[in-house]
Amino acid sequence: MVISSHPFLHHAVSLSPPPPLSRTLIDCGATVPTVINGSKWLPDAGFISAGTPKNLSTAVLLPILSTVRSFPLRGNLRRKFCYDVPAYRTGKYLIRTTYFYGGINGNNSPPVFDQIVDGTFWSLVNTTDDFLQGLSSYYEGVFVATGKSISVCIAANTYTDSDPFISALELVLLANSLYNSTNFGTYGLRLVARHSFGYNGSIIGYPDDLFDRYWEPFGENNPTMASGRDVSVSGFWNLPPLKIFETKLTTSQPVPLEFKWPPTSLPNSSYYIALYFADDRNSSSRVFNISINGIIYYQDLNVTSAGVVVFANQWPLIGLTKITLNPAAGSSIGPLINAGEVFEELILGGKTLTRDVIALEQVKQSFQNPPTDWNGDPCLPSQYSWTGVTCSGGPRIRVVALNLTSMGLSGSLSPNLGNLTALSDIWLGNNSLSGTVPDFSPLKRLERLHLEDNQLSGEIPPSLGNINSLRELFLQGNNLTGQVPSNLIKAGLNLKTSPGNQFLSPPPS
Repeated sequence: MVISSHPFLHHAVSLSPPPPLSRTLIDCGATVPTVINGSKWLPDAGFISAGTPKNLSTAVLLPILSTVRSFPLRGNLRRKFCYDVPAYRTGKYLIRTTYFYGGINGNNSPPVFDQIVDGTFWSLVNTTDDFLQGLSSYYEGVFVATGKSISVCIAANTYTDSDPFISALELVLLANSLYNSTNFGTYGLRLVARHSFGYNGSIIGYPDDLFDRYWEPFGENNPTMASGRDVSVSGFWNLPPLKIFETKLTTSQPVPLEFKWPPTSLPNSSYYIALYFADDRNSSSRVFNISINGIIYYQDLNVTSAGVVVFANQWPLIGLTKITLNPAAGSSIGPLINAGEVFEELILGGKTLTRDVIALEQVKQSFQNPPTDWNGDPCLPSQYSWTGVTCSGGPRIRVVALNLTSMGLSGSLSPNLGNLTALSDIWLGNNSLSGTVPDFSPLKRLERLHLEDNQLSGEIPPSLGNINSLRELFLQGNNLTGQVPSNLIKAGLNLKTSPGNQFLSPPPS
C-alpha cells in the first residue's frame, strides 16, 4: 500500500553556492574524444569491454548520435553489458542515456530492451515512436553512488528482436540539496516529465540549468511581463533555472486553470512531484488551490514574485493526470504555473555483499577471458545475474554457486575464491585453467568442487580434507602431482582423481 506524504511548500532560502559542473560525458561507440559546445565527450572504450562500436550511415543532428555501441543479442538473453563509470561514494548523480537507432541493425524499427543502474532495474528502452519521427530518445534518473563507481547496463529482454545499442551516456554530480526530500538509500528517481510551461522554444539545459537537466517546452507561448527577474532561484533546494520563470500557463480571469500533465499515461506507482510558481507582478500576490486528479495537493498557495515550489514524495498516480489550479474565494486574478517535474520513485534493488563483489572481481582478473557480462552487480537485478553465478535471496545477497563448466576459460584459479564463504558449489570443469589448486578450506558450506579436465598442476591441498560439508571432489584430467592426501579418503566423499594426473602413488581404494 502506498501512503502519500503531504506536499511541502518551499520558499527561497539561503543556500551555499552549488559546486561547479562536474560530469562525465561518454560518446558511445566513438574512438576519439570530441568537443561539442565547449564540453568534452570521451570515447567509451575506457568504460566498457563488451560490445562493438558502430558508425551510423544516416545523417544526424548531433555528432554524438553518429556512433553507437551495439551488444549482440544472440546467446545473451537476460545478460547485461555494463559501463563502469567512476563516481564519488555517496554522491548524488543525474544519469542520462541517449539512443538514436539510425537503422544500425538493418531492421525497420529499433529493438526494445532494458536499462539497469547498479542492481536496480531502471526502465524499458523503447525508442520506436521517436525514431519514426527522426528523433533521438533520452532517459534521465537520479541515483546515489554506493561505491567508487556506478554501473549503467544495457540488457536484452524477451521482447528484444535485434542487438541492443546506446548512443551516449552522461553522469552529472548534483548538489546535495537537489531532490533532498527523497530517501536515496531506499529509492532512485526515474524522470517521467520535466516541462517549462507556456514555453515553445528549444530544450532548456546547460548553462541555463547548472546541472544540465532538460526542461522541455509545454503549452502555448505565454511570456510573463517581469521575465522572472525577482525570483531567487539560488535559494530553492532544486535550483531550477531562472529561464523557466520567463513563461507561464495562466488564465486572464479568476477562473480555474486545468491541464493534463504529464502528457503520458502513468503506471500505478508513487511519484515525486515538484511544481514551480512565481508571480510576474510586483503588486498583490496570487492565492489559489492545487488539485491533482480532484484531490487537494496544496491549499491556499500564496505566490509572489520571489517564487515558490510545492513538492511531494510518494504521491500515488495512475493513468492520465489532470492538474487544476483553482483561485481562492474573492480572488481578482487567475492562477499561474511556470514549470513542473515528475519522477517515478523506484525501490532500489539492493546490492550483493561487498565482500563477495570484491572476491568475484579478483576471480575475474585471474581469468584471461571471463564471461563478457561479468560487469555491474553480480547478483542483481536477479534476472540479470552474471553468467554462471547463482545468488541467495533475502536482505543479505550472497553468491552461493559458481558454474562455469565448458566456458572455454583460461587463466588461473584465484585464491580469492576462498573469500566467497557462502559457496556450496564450484563447477569449473572442462576449461583450460592452469596453475595450482588454491586453499578452499574457508568455504565451510562447500559441497561440490569440480575442477576436472583442466591443466592444473602442483599438489592437492590437504586442507580440502578439512571441509566437512564436501561431498564431491572431481580432479581427474589435470596435471596434478604428489600424494593424494589421506584425509580425502573417507566415507561420504565422492573423490575422482583419474584418469590423468601424475601422482607418486594411486589413492587408496
